[in-house]
Parts: sequence; C-alpha cells; structure tokens
Amino acid sequence: MLWTCRVLYSPAGPSVRGWQPLRFDGGAFHLKGTGELMRALLVLRLCAWPPLVTHGLALQAWSRRLLGSRLSGALLRASVYGQFVAGETGEEVKDCVQQLQRLGLRPLLAVPTEEEPDSAVKTGEAWYEGNLKAMLRCVDLSRGLAETPGPAGPILMQLKITALTSTWLCKELTSRVRGPGASVELSPERLAEAMDSGKDLQVSCLNAEQNQHLWASLSRLHCVVQHARTQHVRLLMDAEYTSLNPALSLLVAALALRWNSPREGGPWVWNTYQAYLKDTHEQLRRDAEAADRAGLAFGVKLVRGAYLDKEREVARVQRTEDPTQPDYEATSQSYSRCLELMLTHVSRRGPLCHLMVASHNEESVRHATKRMWELGIPLDGPVCFGQLLGMCDHVSLALGQAGYAVYKSIPYGSLEEVIPYLIRRAQENRSVLQGARREQELLGRELRRRLLGGA
Repeated sequence: MLWTCRVLYSPAGPSVRGWQPLRFDGGAFHLKGTGELMRALLVLRLCAWPPLVTHGLALQAWSRRLLGSRLSGALLRASVYGQFVAGETGEEVKDCVQQLQRLGLRPLLAVPTEEEPDSAVKTGEAWYEGNLKAMLRCVDLSRGLAETPGPAGPILMQLKITALTSTWLCKELTSRVRGPGASVELSPERLAEAMDSGKDLQVSCLNAEQNQHLWASLSRLHCVVQHARTQHVRLLMDAEYTSLNPALSLLVAALALRWNSPREGGPWVWNTYQAYLKDTHEQLRRDAEAADRAGLAFGVKLVRGAYLDKEREVARVQRTEDPTQPDYEATSQSYSRCLELMLTHVSRRGPLCHLMVASHNEESVRHATKRMWELGIPLDGPVCFGQLLGMCDHVSLALGQAGYAVYKSIPYGSLEEVIPYLIRRAQENRSVLQGARREQELLGRELRRRLLGGA
C-alpha cells in the first residue's frame, strides 16, 4: 500500500493504474503500544461526555481540593495531559516529538496562552510582553526540534494573535475596517510600513490608549515574525470569533506584505480560514487573488471552525444574522469548495502557495489526497495535513505512512498553564470530541485483537 501511494502521488502526475484511496481503518495502530491505545480510548470516551467538558474547570478545582494537588496532578498527567500535551520541559517536548517522527509525523508547536478579558493580570502590557518571550522561545524550540532525526520539511508553528494584542483593540479595529467608511489609515500597507520603519503609528480614529496599544502590538508581532524568519520557522496564525477576525486578518495582511514576498522565500505568515462561516469561500478567493496580483506567497490553514455555538448565541442575543453555515452538510460543502479553490491555486502557483488541510474528517482528507493526485501535486510538497495531538491518529498515521506531510498540533507547558487551555479548547470543539466515535471503535477493535485475540 505504501509503495502504491508513492507511485500514485509522484510529482510526474497521475498514474495510469488509477486512484487508490487511503484506508483509515486503524491498520496503522500497529505502530503504537498497547498502553498508548488504552489511554487514548479512555480519554476520548471521557472527553465525549458533555458534563465533563462543560464543568471541566470546576471539576479540576474540586479534584485538587479532594485529592490534593500532587495526586490530582498525577492523575491528569496519566490521562488528559499525557494524551494531548507534549510535556512541560524542552526535553519532554523533544521526547514526544521524536516519538511522532518515528511514526512519520511532524510537530506544530502551540504556546497555550490566551487573553482573559476579566483578568487584570492577563490583559496588561506586561502579560503580552511575557507572551512575546514565550513565543520567541517556542520559535527556538521549533527550530531545535527540526535538527533531530525525522521527516524533513518546513518548520511550522501555531500562533494566537490575541496572546500579543487585546481583544478589545481587535473589536475596535474590526468596527473600523468592517463598516462602509473604513479608515484608510488602517490599511495593511500603512501598518506594514510602520512595522518595518519602527516609527510610532498614530491613527486618528483611535484614542491615545488604543494607539499606544496598537503600536506595542504591532511591534510584538513584527518581532516574532522577524525572529521566526531568521530561524526558518513558518507561523500559522489562528482565527477566532467573527467579532475579532477582520482585525486579525488585517494584522496578518500587514505582516504578509512585509514577510511573504518571494525574495524572502515565504510564505512565513499564514492565515486561518474557517469553513463553517458563510463568507469564507468568498474571502479566501479574494485574498488568494490579491496575493497573486501582488506577487506575494500565500499560506493558508483551512479548518472547519470551533466557535459554532458561541457565534450562534451572539447572533441570537444581538439579533444579527447568523454568520455560520446552517448545518454540518453545508459546512462540509463549504470546506470542499475552499479546498478545491486552494488546491487549484497550489497547482498553478507551486511553491508560492502553501496549504494545510487541518481536518479530522476522513472524507475531507481522502478528497484532498485524491485531488492532489489528479492535479499532480507531490505528496511532500506545498500541501500538508494537520490534526490535534492525541486525536485522529488513525488518519494521521495512515497519511504519514503513505508519505504525506502530516503535522500534529502540540501544546506544551505546565499543568497550571495547559489544563485550563485544554478545557476551553474542548468546550469549543465539542462536535470534534463527540464525533470521535469512529476512532474509539477502531481503538477498541485493535485492543480486543491484542488482548483477546479477536478478529
């Protein structure tokens, strides 16, 4: 099977033997130990239980009071933390990544930081500056991991912009760029020029405090990308809520103007597009064409999206139009259209256009591999795949063993940092966790085969 896939997906184009789809039937689980499979099955079943996800933070606090921090921490490390987190120290992260590399998988490190609007500690400039230092360390760690034996390829890192700038500023910028009288002072060109020159930026539609924070935020973002470019690490910027995304896209566009030119060998800055939003395909089309006209490299992480319930609730309360697709089928169709658009751009622009197919959906992944074959896109070229660490391993392993570039999104850090982050991500990704039933079935089948000798 491995030999067949490598022939089919050679850069020379489609094989005369026809299309041979990958099988996501858990056959690649033979690469993992029995203990790993047992933990995965237990944790995935727990995470599919809605009360645990809904009340996760309260249950964690209750567990610490009842069992003590030492025993409670040990249980978390043996279960949820061990399943979804690479570790706390650089050595622990390196060990985790080396295990993945032996399976044909690559790391996509993510610093588990996020703003808490009600916390004075986690919204001040000192907090953002601390996050900047953490991001720079993550760049260095990502670079260091690339020097270990394993699959070679672009070094990628995940970055959350609201760890470096406030949500209140992003909402203000969104209101300024979304309306019909959008301020020309907030163009990507002007922001890029300010970052590159180092000169203070003053925007007339913002007050003094907002201007000061905007300039500090731009400086932090520019610093991270500059360091990442020096270390040959490409940055994948996360998308968030629709109340923030226009501002986030503005900042990404400004960074792209500076760092995604062909002479830089980019794209070094990628944006994330959420297929569950109604306007995503049109936005992606405009951005791809704009990058093409400007001669810029273009990097995209394509996801379904994680904020469905919150977006619908906000639209209901504010009595505005629901920005999300009406159902799962419509979201899948949107994802397929966006995927087709990007694969076509990749086949036409080659190394100037990069795509991460970030999906746990078997059909979306299978469709992507088929279109890559039909378009003559090489397996280990400008298209890669992405899944979360600890989830969807039956897809990740099958892709990796067939020679595709597969990245696992890997948070790391202490229990105190990561567990609240994981719980919030679980609350945002309920449908993904509850939809992991097939993976649970495959894990159970493999464990029965090993332990009971079942067919």
